[in-house]
Order: sequence, then structure tokens, then C-alpha cells
Amino acid sequence: MSKEERPEGDRIAKLLARAGVASRREIERMIDDRRIKIGDEFVTTPATFLTSLKGVTVDGKPVAKPERTRLFAFHKPTGLLTAERDFSGRPTIYTALRNALPKDTPRLMPIGRLDMNTEGLLLLTNDGEFKRLLELPATEVSRTYRARTFGDVSQEQLESLMDGIEIEGMRYAPIDANLERRTGRNQWIELSLAEGKNREVRRVLEHLGLEVSRLIRTAYGPFGLADLPRGAAQEIRKEDIERFRSSLK
Repeated sequence: MSKEERPEGDRIAKLLARAGVASRREIERMIDDRRIKIGDEFVTTPATFLTSLKGVTVDGKPVAKPERTRLFAFHKPTGLLTAERDFSGRPTIYTALRNALPKDTPRLMPIGRLDMNTEGLLLLTNDGEFKRLLELPATEVSRTYRARTFGDVSQEQLESLMDGIEIEGMRYAPIDANLERRTGRNQWIELSLAEGKNREVRRVLEHLGLEVSRLIRTAYGPFGLADLPRGAAQEIRKEDIERFRSSLK
């Protein structure tokens, strides 16, 4: 499509994501489920271009004007799902966030996921576009973990992960892994990666013959867990978000 033929504005999914309604993918599902309207008409395709969200409703409610991008750090404990709800009744991060965040906090979406048995830093934002940017492998935002493991492994084996590794047909990008300290056959290993596939750290370490007894995410990009107490959340300063955003590819 040439510049002259390109519609004005942005796709509705992008605008709704920026307004914090949901991620682009979730919004596409909402369109399929006939939950989004412009005026009295249902939106039937994500390829609907708009210059504003005036007249747009989701589940019959008008969409509020987008707030500025906000970012929160949450120290996720084990035993919580990174999901909005669980139909089998298991507790989710939102159960804990209700007590950890101020009452006037906007709807937040997690950036990436931590599985139920993984603890540590989980970033949350009200901006669906910012969420997508930080999750894309092409953006190459580093995630850092510490893993307590049992078994035999050498620093040389860990360094081989910098070449990437294939496990059961799944290719994993380079991982920077270092042995921190060892007591007998127990050791702490620090790992940094930029891809973040589902259960990647656990799968790679188990492939090396290690049992993972504890896994903690300590950093996501320049944002660290530091001394944030387990179950607590704090807002990241606007200046730090802007500095980080300007550094992205």
C-alpha cells in the first residue's frame, strides 16, 4: 500500500492497547467475540483505522482517553498464576496486587510471564503497546534469573549455552550463564537471556541434567528486584521509563 493509499490514523487494536484495554492479541479476540463497537456497529476486523477512540465502546462501556504510560515492579511470590483469572480457582497475581497497589491504579497487564513456581520481578503496565515492545524478541530486552539447582555442571557447560541450544526441536537463543557458588552438588547459577520462551530457563537447566529447586527473576532490562519485599509492588519513575524507552531498538 502506498503512502497515498494508507488510511489515516492507527489500527483500532493498537489504539485500544495503548488505552490499556488489553493486548493487541486479546483485542483481536474481543473483536471476534463481537465485544467492540463504534457507535451502534460492531467492529468486524482489526484492520479498522481510527484517528481517535471517540464513540468506541467495549462491552457497552466507552473507552477512556489513554493515560500516560505507567510501569510497576511486583515481587511475585511462588504459588500465583500470571493470569487475570483461573477457572479452577487457583490464586493469581491479581489476588496479591489488590493489596499491593494503590486503589486508584489503572488496569495493569503483565509484561511476559512467570510460571506458578517461579518468583521474582514481574513488570506490569497500563500500556498494551509498551507491553508488546518489551516482550518482542527483536527488542532484545535482557531478563536475568538466579536458579538454585542440584546436580553436576561445569562452567564450561554453562558457557556453551552462548552458542544457543536445541531441545526436542525447540531452538533457544544464546544464554549467558555463570556458576555463582557451589556447596557439594548444590549450586546457584545466574542466567541472562533476551528471548524468554515458555519455561526456557527450567528446560535448559534440566537438559543439562540439573534439578531446579528455586528460580528467581532478578531483573528485566534495567529494572531490578533490588530489596522490594515479596508480594509488594512499586511504581517506576516516569523519567526511568522514558530513559529506557529511548534506549530500545
